[in-house]
Amino acid sequence: MAMPLPHYFTADDVRALPDDGNRYETVHGELLVTPAPGGRHQWALEQLRRILDPYLLEHGVKEILAAPADISFGPDTLLQPDLFVADLDRFRETWRWSDITHLRLAVEILSPSSVRADRFTKRRLYQEQRVPAYWVVDIEKRAIEVWTPDATFPVIERERLLWKHPLIEASCTIELPEVFSE
Repeated sequence: MAMPLPHYFTADDVRALPDDGNRYETVHGELLVTPAPGGRHQWALEQLRRILDPYLLEHGVKEILAAPADISFGPDTLLQPDLFVADLDRFRETWRWSDITHLRLAVEILSPSSVRADRFTKRRLYQEQRVPAYWVVDIEKRAIEVWTPDATFPVIERERLLWKHPLIEASCTIELPEVFSE
């Protein structure tokens, strides 16, 4: 019995999909579909943003955004990081997602339906694109996996995470119990 060939999804294919409440992404043609995030996911996202935003703004850096977004590194990739820090100078002139080409930090918060994509598919793409820091936030384990472009294994942070924006001399300290507080 012949198996049908899988569809190779482009960023344009994903943009043409219906707005049905799911998040659609593609990495090297593989379609990733996840339902809308749950409450704990959104709570952790907002806690991280609440901590990172003042750090950036204090130093005059306006570079933090959250999904939904259409970040594309090529014709067969389109991602919607939960939270990201990027060079937004050109984006603020045009308001086109295609003008965001360099992420400084990408954050994905695990959901039951996103574990494989976040830990493997997206992680490999972010490493391939040399994103300096990729965080996988595991709400259940109350930990953040910190990936860098050349890492084979992540650094697992459970208490405190330090992150430094490349244009800022000071580091941002994130107390993880604050992120996971409910």
